[in-house]
Amino acid sequence: MLDTLRKIKRLFVSVLIILMTAVIFLSIVELAYVIVMDIISPPVLLLDIKELLEVFGLIMLVVIGIELIETVMKTYLVEGVDHVRVVLSVALIAIARKVIILDLNEVSSLSLVGIGVIILALAFGYFFVGRANQGK
Repeated sequence: MLDTLRKIKRLFVSVLIILMTAVIFLSIVELAYVIVMDIISPPVLLLDIKELLEVFGLIMLVVIGIELIETVMKTYLVEGVDHVRVVLSVALIAIARKVIILDLNEVSSLSLVGIGVIILALAFGYFFVGRANQGK
């Protein structure tokens, strides 16, 4: 019975990976379209700050998607992987994306403090989980 459930889980995870790969492919197509449209719109070959932030945000979104696929593969298809550390690394990448595309003129100082606390908490968690695994 347990073996059947593992096979079903592997099938579901495989389908999920295929669907996420399709979404990432479509995101790359969207990213290419946005870049081309930004480049050909006046002024030609120049991007303003808003367009750059949009492009960087989309790039980071694709990177997070790729990292998510890798995480799902490591976490659910490979045995013996530290799930907590993998999830913390994806969370760090996601918050890094938020920081990269952040418009400091539109964000309150309290929100910046909150983002800083989240980054510190994730970094400390990642560090301590790694340290705990070294002792094993």
